[in-house]
Amino acid sequence: MNRIISVLLAMLSVVFVSAQESKLVNLQTEVRFDYQREYLNGDAVKSNSGFKGKYLNVILNGSFNEHFSYSYRQRLNKAHADQSFFDATDWIYLTYKLNKNWSFAGGKQVVGIGGYEYDRAPIDLYFCSEYWNNIPCYQFGVSTTYTTNSGKDSFMAQFCESPFNFRNEDLYAYNLMWYGSHDWYNSIWSVNAQEFAPGKFIYYIALGNEFKVGNAKLQLDFMNRATSHQPFWFKDCSVMGELSYLVGNKLNVYGKVTYDVNRTNSIGDFCVLPGTELTRVGAGLEYYPLPKGNRNIRLHAYVCKAFGENGNEAGTMLPKQTLVDVGIKWKMDILSLTNKIF
Repeated sequence: MNRIISVLLAMLSVVFVSAQESKLVNLQTEVRFDYQREYLNGDAVKSNSGFKGKYLNVILNGSFNEHFSYSYRQRLNKAHADQSFFDATDWIYLTYKLNKNWSFAGGKQVVGIGGYEYDRAPIDLYFCSEYWNNIPCYQFGVSTTYTTNSGKDSFMAQFCESPFNFRNEDLYAYNLMWYGSHDWYNSIWSVNAQEFAPGKFIYYIALGNEFKVGNAKLQLDFMNRATSHQPFWFKDCSVMGELSYLVGNKLNVYGKVTYDVNRTNSIGDFCVLPGTELTRVGAGLEYYPLPKGNRNIRLHAYVCKAFGENGNEAGTMLPKQTLVDVGIKWKMDILSLTNKIF
């Protein structure tokens, strides 16, 4: 831990010096800890029950001028190999904005896969699909984004390391995404080709849809996966749906269902293994106690239950699993610098 803190302070000092010529520097931390109970077939799983420190993140972002900006998030409670501090780095990338339409980025990024469950920050999710729990979603790569003049649609092309490059086999992923923002309807769609072995790909079509009516919001994701020489549609897929309602500006209540299935014999899907058909249902609430819409503190509670079969005996979601959880998240603004200070 001392080594991690020393490295972070060294990186911060470099950024502080360069910030004298930058437009903006923001440094934040966010923390979440929970008290949870897990039950399998009605029996308590003591090893996964009790107080749990879920997340401890450091977030740093800002811009050097109107063209160059950066973003960095380090997860301090995530294990990493001694030779690679980046194992615990969610992302760190530099963006060059050519104009209001075109931008280019390089570094460690979120792999461009569609869907709202996938897109949300892990600290803001409680119970998720089997797919979400097994996808290594942060990889090094480059991307370019085109945004329409209205600003309502963005299209991204990304070339990055494959999430399934477990043995450093020089594997890559090719991703195309559409982000749409159209009043009551928003979208995060993608088509993806992920290399899982040299010259062998698994292909995704991921359709993330968000519908808003008043204070009600429905996020509905569908992801279809297939390798070569297998039926494409509905044999290997996931569906995630969450319906939420905001009461005033302090209380959010929601219900969520996820469904993962893999009825193929393909070895290309390392997230949802063959023989899996799992459903998870649950509900929860979030409460923000600070006034005037300030969301730096959040209390949450949920309960969920899974049933079906998991082809991965070591999978995250297990049949007849019940989770009960209460917790708190808080965010702290540590440092904010602009060139007006100097």
